[in-house]
Amino acid sequence: MGRARVAIRRRRGTEGLTLPHPTGAADAGLVGPLPAIAGRPRLAALLGAMCIAFSGIFYRFSDVSPDTATVFRCLYGLPILGLVAWVEHRRHGPLPWSTVRLAAIAGIFFAADLTFWHHAVDAVGAGLSTVLGNLQVIVVGVVAWLFLGERPTRQSLLAIPIVLAGVVLISGLVGSGAYGADPRLGVVLGVLTAFAYAGYLIVIRRGGRDARRAAGPVAVSTASTALVAVVIGMVVGDLDPVPAWPAHGWLALLGVTSQSAGYLLISISLPRLPSLLVSIILLAQPVATVVLSRILLAETPSLVQVIGVVLVIGGIGLAIVPVARLRDAVRGAVGQPADG
Repeated sequence: MGRARVAIRRRRGTEGLTLPHPTGAADAGLVGPLPAIAGRPRLAALLGAMCIAFSGIFYRFSDVSPDTATVFRCLYGLPILGLVAWVEHRRHGPLPWSTVRLAAIAGIFFAADLTFWHHAVDAVGAGLSTVLGNLQVIVVGVVAWLFLGERPTRQSLLAIPIVLAGVVLISGLVGSGAYGADPRLGVVLGVLTAFAYAGYLIVIRRGGRDARRAAGPVAVSTASTALVAVVIGMVVGDLDPVPAWPAHGWLALLGVTSQSAGYLLISISLPRLPSLLVSIILLAQPVATVVLSRILLAETPSLVQVIGVVLVIGGIGLAIVPVARLRDAVRGAVGQPADG
């Protein structure tokens, strides 16, 4: 999907697009082109964010059913992930069974995530659905608080009512002329997307702690997602096993960019960047999708919905931006001493 992750016992709010890999000596264990990505994290993060920003747009261009898109974006993304995972296997040995099992379970959550999100795109547009998908930043923080004992920051608690107000405005409950075939349904599906993606992040993070294996667990989860989506599509009856051209081309582009290349670029680069820059990238990605959707898809959210977007992204920013570091950086820039 197209969105950016609250970190647990690490940089809060930076794992929406990445797994919390350590850096430094672990870079030596990366394979293939991954060390080059690690060596240019700013460029890699920008390219990765742009790949993900186009997810909803490529899906709309493909004009296929949600389950068809889920299956084929995974199938087209698997070759790159599988190749890197194979090189990792040759260098570091097979993945532990526990990692494979958790990655397969994570794939079930990811299948739900993509299915909900594609339906949300159909209901409320690529731009607004992407903004709603980024609510997982808040969801992961709440789950970490309730079940993992992670006390949220005051910023995170303050962000919740701001984000909820934005969601209400995006839904079209306030005002008139809301964009989307069914904006209220789109908001419900967008929130379900956030919960499903939060489940994916929590599960795959527990099995993907080896910094040398950037692709292996994700390749397993992607294969699992494809299988689950096939089953869902067959049950629902909207799976097209042979999409016509140019749908195949758009699905291939979606799989290569968002499902594989975008993930690898983001997952390797973000842990190697300052937390403030990470926060900016996470916030810029959904904004870029809204802008690109306006230009390429002629999506025109109402003024009230735009205000909702600002509130949602502002609330997420409040939750993840390291305000203390930002304040110290500003003070340093104007020649004032930092706290402490």
